[in-house]
Amino acid sequence: MEINKTLENEFNLTETQVKNTIELIDNGSTIPFIARYRKEVTGNIDDHTLRDFFDRLTYLRNLNERVEAVIKLIDEQGKLTDELKNDLENAKTLSEVEDLYRPYKQKRKTRASIAKEKGLEPVALTLKNNVKKDDFNAYLKEFINEEKKVNTIEDVLNGAKDIIAEEISDEAKYRKYIKDSIEKYGFLLSKEKQKDEKDTYGTYADFKSLISKLKPYQILAIFRGEKEKCLSVSLDYDKERIKNYILFNYQKNRYLDIFKDIVDDALTRLILPSVENEIYGNLFLLAEDKSLEVFKKNLKELLLYPPLKDKDILSIDPGFRTGCKYALVSKNGIPLEIGVVNITANSKREVEEGKKVILALIKKYNLEYVAIGNGTASRESEAVVSSLIKENKLSTKIFIVNESGASVYSASALGEKEFPDLSVEKRSAISLARRVIDPLAELCKIEPKAIGVGQYQHDLNQTRLNDTLKGVVEDSVNEVGVKLNTASVSLLSYVSGINSTIANNIYDHLKENGPFKNREELKKVKKLGPKAYEQCAGFLRIEDGNEPLDNTGIHPESYKIAKALIKEIKLDLVNDDKETRIQKLDSLNKEKFLSNNEVGKETLDDIIDELKNPGRDIRDKLELVELNNDVKDIKDLKVGMILNGTIRNIMDFGMFIDINVHQDALCHISEVSKNYVSNIYDLYNINEIVKVKVISVDIDKKRIGVSLKQVNN
Repeated sequence: MEINKTLENEFNLTETQVKNTIELIDNGSTIPFIARYRKEVTGNIDDHTLRDFFDRLTYLRNLNERVEAVIKLIDEQGKLTDELKNDLENAKTLSEVEDLYRPYKQKRKTRASIAKEKGLEPVALTLKNNVKKDDFNAYLKEFINEEKKVNTIEDVLNGAKDIIAEEISDEAKYRKYIKDSIEKYGFLLSKEKQKDEKDTYGTYADFKSLISKLKPYQILAIFRGEKEKCLSVSLDYDKERIKNYILFNYQKNRYLDIFKDIVDDALTRLILPSVENEIYGNLFLLAEDKSLEVFKKNLKELLLYPPLKDKDILSIDPGFRTGCKYALVSKNGIPLEIGVVNITANSKREVEEGKKVILALIKKYNLEYVAIGNGTASRESEAVVSSLIKENKLSTKIFIVNESGASVYSASALGEKEFPDLSVEKRSAISLARRVIDPLAELCKIEPKAIGVGQYQHDLNQTRLNDTLKGVVEDSVNEVGVKLNTASVSLLSYVSGINSTIANNIYDHLKENGPFKNREELKKVKKLGPKAYEQCAGFLRIEDGNEPLDNTGIHPESYKIAKALIKEIKLDLVNDDKETRIQKLDSLNKEKFLSNNEVGKETLDDIIDELKNPGRDIRDKLELVELNNDVKDIKDLKVGMILNGTIRNIMDFGMFIDINVHQDALCHISEVSKNYVSNIYDLYNINEIVKVKVISVDIDKKRIGVSLKQVNN
């Protein structure tokens, strides 16, 4: 296969774009670096496309390697024909290659190989070649050999049948037809084997769907139900049609009745079980691809959620039995005060004492925001803090924080290293505050799959899941940029070109030498060589350094151009206000500048954009939740209620919305809009605030149904 040509067609790219992009990847450039600083070279391919391109390039290279290996193996057997070689070289998938290789693969002992050892292959050839025998039974008797345990003519005939059945099973065109036929016309069925306590798989207790019409979330749910022994799963398709397709090749054979038995055996014993398994595998991969796509989108939305800058935050990690842990964290993420208040206790005295502590902190630090985790006792904690704010006529706002993964960080080696003297619960409270101050910087400390914004993530290939999500974090971190002098090791390790060793070396260099004054000093960090510097420098920001350009996304390799531009328009990066900067930059004659300087248009546009907004953050202005205090628990819900909620997770079948009653509500895709919705992401994002109408409540199963489209009905 011509890999470059295939990539050109699949991604609608030019020959030059594909060639240049592959060269950059092979030379060790990261996806974020290529996307941001090699736009002219790639023709401005974005990071999302580049990751798909990289995955596809890897697959095609593996495919080509396997094709070459198979051709060599078959050639060594002296069985390689021009036709077979051509078929292998034109195979589009690894599965096709393996089907073509099947007849030539060294097999373990099979019924067919045993029959051949017994000398029965000539009988099989007689049947296949439609050779007439005047006395067929007499012919078969010639092959009886008691020493080889061939005692009867039935033994002879059965051995020959086994040989032909295996050959039919190995025929690639039959397998392709059968797979295509089942996938196009077949059905997947699931039946209930046993109920779990929550009747999780009730929807699939008696389920039937065309395989071609299955939704990814249905596939994952059904397979999980089978894994948990709640469901039995099977495929239903026209076996007679498949049998007739194969038998058509033997219609003129005098031994047709024998071939009917052979084809039955080949299908039942050899072909259909493996083809069905392959179809199940393909279905799972299809669902996995979709699930990963959903996970990637949700995770990126969460990671790029706007930070609440320059604000001290009081966070509360709610709890009943052990009280509510609180942390007063400075705008720089440093914990100032930590403690416990019993604002969810049954004792009125304890609640009032807790309120006094919170009130004192709000007044002492003039706090504008209190962040409350959305886990157990969240609603009760919010009700107390809300009443405190009203009673004292404060302007403080309450911010509900998604706790997913906070406990993972708190109990991790990193959490212990950061706060060795604090309990897990108090570390969690600090983490919640930091999620508000800078969500990206805090969430990157947690294994991405623990953040809880995917669907069926525990059922997916964990290596593939981890690699995919790591890519999302890398793209997000590099898209935002990292403040070099204040970044954690976790955050630094996601920067383009920096691994965990270099990240730790940067941190150690900071401790020993103080803040970096410019990007050039990065070259003094142990193991941060020229390639790593090239890859990382543009994504690291230095505030208050001795080079103003170091606080922008302009790469040091472009400083000469940037300074020429600054000189030409007489721009003062330090003293010019934003309006003046923009006016001067807009006055630049781009065409003239491009013709007089060695710089590409895309790079020049990026330089201008960065100079207009030095030190900017791509994340938007924060939107706060206004809470509804009328309900505190699922038992308080009534059908018809209109509530505010926060979108916590988006799936292909609907959205999970936090309405602050300890149990997320499901808004099915059919209830999202009055118009047809094919992709919820076209309309909504993670952490978006929405009004919903309660349409169903099942207290026993802890299921809540809500609707967006019915809110105004």
